[in-house]
Amino acid sequence: METHTQKFKVRLGLFIAGGLLLFVIAIFFIGKQKNLFNPVFKLTTTFYSVSGLQVGSNIRFSGINVGTVDNIIIINDSTVKVDMLLKKSVQKFIKTDCEAGIGSSGLIGDRILVITQGSTDSPLVKEGQKIVSKEPVETDAIMESLKVTADNAAIISDQLAEIMIKVNSGKGTIGKLIQDSTIAENFSQTMVNIKRSSKGLDENMNAAKHNFLLKGYFNKKAKAEEKTKDSLDAIKAKQKKATDKKNKTK
Repeated sequence: METHTQKFKVRLGLFIAGGLLLFVIAIFFIGKQKNLFNPVFKLTTTFYSVSGLQVGSNIRFSGINVGTVDNIIIINDSTVKVDMLLKKSVQKFIKTDCEAGIGSSGLIGDRILVITQGSTDSPLVKEGQKIVSKEPVETDAIMESLKVTADNAAIISDQLAEIMIKVNSGKGTIGKLIQDSTIAENFSQTMVNIKRSSKGLDENMNAAKHNFLLKGYFNKKAKAEEKTKDSLDAIKAKQKKATDKKNKTK
């Protein structure tokens, strides 16, 4: 009987010790998350809507968790005040022109508070100071915009399908050009006639060059072209000579 009682006491003692250990570990992690064991300072900001932000949400600066949301208070029907607790070690990086915005830890993750970087010449924030905020873009507004875009895409797709049906059935100018073989044959014949006309014009020009009455004109034209070419060659030669002389002088 005494042995059984001693075993019970040992188990009870182990259970209590384990419970206390778990309690201490939980307090440690919760305190670390809430910055209970680190020196902190307080900032505030206001929003028209906090868009799902909650007390205890993380605060990020330059992509790093630097604090938590301490309190959220509705001031009036258009203003919500958000109190922030930030690590004292990051106060030297936060300037008065930094802005607070509400973001997400992932595509559909928890809402977080994001503090943007300020300019280098701005003064540092002080304890309890208020910084400006940027209103978040509501998910409903994004979804509504996507819905409008999808509706427009559907309308355009239907119109393109209707046009293709008309083209395939031979309706409209493009449809007739594609489907009507007569128009295609007439177009081909027109191209043949243009080629023949071009060939005939070339033959007439060659004949005109050998004509006794027009031969003098073409000879003068050829001489003028040759003279122009000689003049250009002479100018290029002078320029080259001047360039060579300049290079030698240097």
